[in-house]
Amino acid sequence: MTGLRKANAYSKRIVVPYTRISKRKNRSYIKVVPPQKIVKFSMGEGKVYEAGKFPHRLALSTTEAVQIRHNALESCRQYLNKVLDETLAGQYFLRVVPFPHHIQRENKMLTGAGADRMQTGMQLSFGKCIGKSAILKPNAEIFFIAVATPKAVVLAREAFKAIKAKLPCKTRVLYEYTPQIALQIAQ
Repeated sequence: MTGLRKANAYSKRIVVPYTRISKRKNRSYIKVVPPQKIVKFSMGEGKVYEAGKFPHRLALSTTEAVQIRHNALESCRQYLNKVLDETLAGQYFLRVVPFPHHIQRENKMLTGAGADRMQTGMQLSFGKCIGKSAILKPNAEIFFIAVATPKAVVLAREAFKAIKAKLPCKTRVLYEYTPQIALQIAQ
């Protein structure tokens, strides 16, 4: 059995979100929903962020319409959390913004000797569920990091630069500084 198909089979296609799951059997086309690979969507010091003590905010956003698989988001999340936890322990807040809701399907095709007896071709070609993905529009946020110091901003930018290869789209980093929060911290 082979593994996952290449991401380019799905990532740049224009799709309609497909989430038709119903409790009534005759209305539900998808019988089994794949489990969510993303374990946590918010990491770091959430209470400190909500209190407004992180004035620097970095966001990684896409520049094109794209689908990002949940396993790609999870691998990026793990890397970002590991790097930020090692360098800025307890001084950051990280959030995965999109929620993978689109269910991807694949009509498995066999090749080789004897494969013609096992498959139906394009009859019953709806496909089996192989994973989930998040459908993003241009300029949509993928991740955002909030930190307290300008030195931490440099480290967060480097972490974003390292995960760009794991994502199937062109990205850019947006930076925002809110001086009102910094004045509250100083007082």
